[in-house]
This record gives sequence, structure tokens and C-alpha cells, in this order.
Amino acid sequence: MGLASHHVRWALFACCWLGLALITGQVHARDFNTIQQQGTLRVLYWTGFESYLPRAGFPLEQEKAAVSRFAEAHKLQVEFIAIENFDGLIPALAADQGDLIATNLTVTRERSLAADFTHPLAYTMEFLVARKGSAPAQVAQLNQYELAVPKGTSFVNTAQGLQKAYPGMTLRYLPSDLSTDQVLDKLVAGEIQLTILDGNTLSAVQKYRNDVTRSFQASGRRSIAWAVSKGNQSLLKQLNGFLVSENLAANSKPKIKPKNRWQKIKQEKVIRFVMRNNMASYFIWRGELHGFNYEMARHFAKQHNVRYQIIVAPDHKSMLDYLVDDKADIALGFLTPTAQRKAMGIAFSRPYHYASELVVARADEPGIDQVTALKGREIYVRPSSSYWSTVSALQKQVPGIKLMAVAETLETEELIDGVAENRYDLTIADSHILDLELTWRDDVQSIMALGDPKEQAWAVNARHGELLKVVNAYIGKQYRGLHYNVTYKKYFKNEHRLLKVRKDYEALKQDGRLSPYDDLVKEHAQKYNFDWRLLVSQMYQESRFDPQAESWAGAQGLFQVMPKTARELGVENLEVPENGIRAGVAYLDWVRDRAKYMNPKNDEELMWFALASYNAGAGHVRDAVRLAKQKGWHSDVWFDNVERAMLLLSKREYARKARYGYVRGEEPVKYLRNIRKRYRAYQEVTDR
Repeated sequence: MGLASHHVRWALFACCWLGLALITGQVHARDFNTIQQQGTLRVLYWTGFESYLPRAGFPLEQEKAAVSRFAEAHKLQVEFIAIENFDGLIPALAADQGDLIATNLTVTRERSLAADFTHPLAYTMEFLVARKGSAPAQVAQLNQYELAVPKGTSFVNTAQGLQKAYPGMTLRYLPSDLSTDQVLDKLVAGEIQLTILDGNTLSAVQKYRNDVTRSFQASGRRSIAWAVSKGNQSLLKQLNGFLVSENLAANSKPKIKPKNRWQKIKQEKVIRFVMRNNMASYFIWRGELHGFNYEMARHFAKQHNVRYQIIVAPDHKSMLDYLVDDKADIALGFLTPTAQRKAMGIAFSRPYHYASELVVARADEPGIDQVTALKGREIYVRPSSSYWSTVSALQKQVPGIKLMAVAETLETEELIDGVAENRYDLTIADSHILDLELTWRDDVQSIMALGDPKEQAWAVNARHGELLKVVNAYIGKQYRGLHYNVTYKKYFKNEHRLLKVRKDYEALKQDGRLSPYDDLVKEHAQKYNFDWRLLVSQMYQESRFDPQAESWAGAQGLFQVMPKTARELGVENLEVPENGIRAGVAYLDWVRDRAKYMNPKNDEELMWFALASYNAGAGHVRDAVRLAKQKGWHSDVWFDNVERAMLLLSKREYARKARYGYVRGEEPVKYLRNIRKRYRAYQEVTDR
């Protein structure tokens, strides 16, 4: 997204700031030699580019990853410095608060007065965007439209130019703190008629929402690049050399035509993985990308010095279609090799996992010893899955088994939900998937294993033999090695740890204390204007008062804060109770400030929205708010309204239309209900 201040203001700022710097000599950008001597590269980025689930293209985190690779190549530590306001980035650079800006920055004439830019990382154009079905049919009709753009963005310049060309068009300025989706929501609601977006942003948006449409082109081609302080040629030269060597520069051209797909991957330094958005493969949690297959893909790319692109397939069958059509290089999804799949032109790697196929039933059913006991039962599976072949073969032994087809878009987790809710009789699940489900639910069980464990593999197009050799070599080296075992345990074998609590919770309550850390919590609650009892309730929910607690994702301390987040808040050593509390409460305050833009009904609702965002991530909560509004529910009330929408986001038909994708909605719903229940009990105890 190309954000900037108004061009006149930027020109004045650039001239005034640079003039002041020359006169006073107070500001000196560090050249590359100084950076090397001091050993740290400071990178400015905008906090407004929140993580979302990329369905195609590079994750936003990879811009930071590229900078990290540059720093590593020069034996530098990298320090990422968050800037709250986008139009504060270049002033921060000019004030020597950082060495470069790496945050999808559009190059404009005004910005070039105050900073120097690297080779372009990408090119984009701006487009008019309208509500679906309401775009102007002819460009002359723009005279009858109102165009609304956020203040302080480069879209302001474009809009003013359009207004000169079409004097009848009215121009309206929106608050500068609105996110892209908030602007588009206004568009869809009919509050505005037209807005402007960068082409790359619009393409990303249209991956998950179909209620807006691209209209006329609004600008020429613009460059996206990194920025350094004006005149810092030594750093600029090093960055440009890195971008060219890594094929990150948009104008880099391969010199030799590749002979095969793997050679093309190495030349372009990009490999494309296709997978599904689910808890086993690829999902977003608290703003971080996770998933066993995602981490394997990322590790493979790092080992081979290439960048990775994640493509989310719309359904399971499409994963293999993407390989056949050369829209992806590798499919990851615990795929079992079958004759049917090989006949499509798919080749499978050596096994990277083994799983038993289990018959899943409701928890109150008795187990069975013989497959004949399945006679008369209905087993629901996807036709493209290996389960379909398994049950088809089983029908020859037990003709009375009924094989029932479900939609290809359904995940195995959703079929397990259907069994638990009595919508389906039985289903089949791989053992690791059922293990994952049973870490948080007890309403289903396995009543029988069907045969021996089956091998599961990576899949590639059968024509890409060199790529298959590389994949096989990687799996041969990594399978059940340290990285594989640690990652697998993280997602599928993370047993609930024994919690270390100093005293029994009930004993603490009897002597008037709610936790061993009441005094610390009260201190920080007062600082940020929270009810300390609510914070204690949240702290118990997060860690059971164990300062050494660490989640499967790496969240640490009493409030289970990610170390990366804590560092951005200026906190280290989260296992120290005071530090864990300070980071948790500060982060909750930060989340609460952003939850205000979801327009909760009152301060109490704001607190629930903030806690939901703390647990699931603000992106998933915004998706739920939008869905609640579409359903006609109260989108400003959490309980019995937005929480209902959150539950729907675990269903494929809703998750695929959500910006942040799949979320196990039951977790934040239970999280908030448990906190509220305990909070009310704490209120009763302390109010006596």
C-alpha cells in the first residue's frame, strides 16, 4: 500500500528537515562502514501492516526475512524498530532512528526528496475500486461519483489529479488510521462510492472477498523499494548488490534459460508450495504463521537458499491440480500415494510421515474388534482422499458398509466435528490429525484402526525429476532428525505440561489473595486502567500462574507473550514474573487501543474484544465482526453475537472468505467464557 503525506507537506518537510540538518549538523546517518563497526542494522517498519494469512504470494514477513539475510551475510545483528504512523517512517529515518525502511514503501517524487531508494522490489499501479455491481461503466461517469481516500496517503495525490480531469467528481478524505478492510467495508455498506488501492493490495484483497471490484486504472506504474537516508550511498550500494544477487530486484533478468524446473527455482530463487489452511498444515495464530507443513516448507527453502511462496488451494483435489498445471512446485498435506493420484501425473517423494487411518466415532460408542461390526454404518469422506480408496476396498469385505461422499472443501477436522454433533455417523482420520483434535476435545474417539500405518509424502509434477531428487535428498537427511522431531512434537505431541503453582489456588483465595502476584498485577493494572481482577483471571487462563509456562508456539511467561512481541515492548526474560506481567498488560493495552476500531458497543465490550484479539489475533476478530454484521447479528457485542461468527470461521465455507483464514473458533470462545466466569467469581470474593 503506497502511503505518504500530502505532496506539498512532504516537499516542505524534506526541504526544512534537510536544511536544518545541514545547518546544525545534528543528524548524521550511519554509513555502511559505521554500521559494520557498531554491528547492528536498524530497520524501520510500520506496525499497520499486520500479519494476515497469505493465500498466494510472499508472506509479509519475508521482507523482514530478506533484510535479516542481508544482515547475516554481513555478520550484523538486526534490530526491527516499529513506527506507529506510516507518515512517521521517513521523519524517523531522517532523524537517524533507523538505517533503512523496509515496509512495502511506494517510491514517490516527494519521498525521493527526503530519502534515497533501492532498486525496485516490485512494481504496482493504483486502481479505482467500487462495490461489486456499482462501478462506473464509462470513465466520463466519474463526474457523477464521490471518491474517498484516507488522509496522508499517496492516493490523495492521485485523487486530486483525477478531480482536475473530472471536475464534477467530489473528493472526500477519510481518517488516516483506517485499515484497507475498514475502507472497503464502508464501500460495501454504501457509505462511500469509490476509493483507490494499489494493484498488489487489491489482488491480495480479492483472494478472500468478492464484494468489491476493480474499476479504471488511476495511476501509472510505481515502484516499491527500501529507503535509506538521503545521501547514504555506501549502504544503498550494498543493499542494491544484495537485491540483485538474491534476484529480489524487480528488474533482475535471468541470463541463462533453465533446463528444468529445479534449475528455474534456483535461478529465480523462489519455490512455490501449495497446501491447505488448517491446523495441521498452515494457519495464523496471534499474528504469526504456523503449521507443521508450513515450517517444513520454510526450512526446505532456507536449506536451499531460496524464498518460499505459499499458495492455499481452495480444496483438497485442487492441490494436485496445481501441480499438474505447474501453478505450484510442491504439494504438502500428508498425502498418501495412490494409483489414482499417480495416474494424474503426480510423483511422490520418499515417505516423510506415517499415519494409521482411524475410524472416528462419538465418544460414548463402544469400541469394536472386527471390521464386520461396521456393516450398516455410514462412513463420510472426501472422494479425492486416500480414505475413499480404503473404504472402497473395505466394502468388498463388508458389503453393508455405506460410503458417503462429502464436499472436497471440507477438512478432516470438520468431518470430526460432524461426527461429534451427530450430523455424520462415522468418518476416517489420520492418527496424527485425531491426536491433534484430542488435545482439546473429548467428544470423539477412535474405535478401530484400518490396517497398518500408511506412508505419506511430498508431491510434485512427475515431469520434474530433478526437483523430486532434491526433495528426496532433503527428506532423507531431515526425516526424524532434530528439526523434524522438534517441529512434529510442537504440533502433534504437545502434552499438557505439569503446572508449577506455589500454592493451591483455593488456599490463595481463602487468605484474600487471588494469585501469588496480586501486588504486581495491581501496579500494572493501575498504570493502564484495567480491573486487576480481570487481569488475574486472564493470567490464570494463560499460565495457571506458572511463570515458567511456555506454549507450543513459543509464547512465554504468566501472560504467554511471544518473545518477539515482548522485545518490541522493551521486555526481555519473560520467565521473570514482573517482566511477564509487564509485557502481558502492556500488550493487552496495545491490543485494546486497536480493538476500538472494531466499534464495540461500550467499554465492557471493548474489553471482551481486546481479550479475544489477545487470544486469537485481532485479524480473526475483525473477520468475525464482519461476518456477524453479514449475518445480521450485533457486531458490536461479543457474547452470543460475534462469538457465534468466530465459531463459524472454523468452517471452510466461511474461512475461505475471511482475510485471516481458518481459526479454531472454539478456543477464543472458551477462553473468554472461562475468563468471564472466573472474573465474576473474583469480584464476589473481593467485594465481600
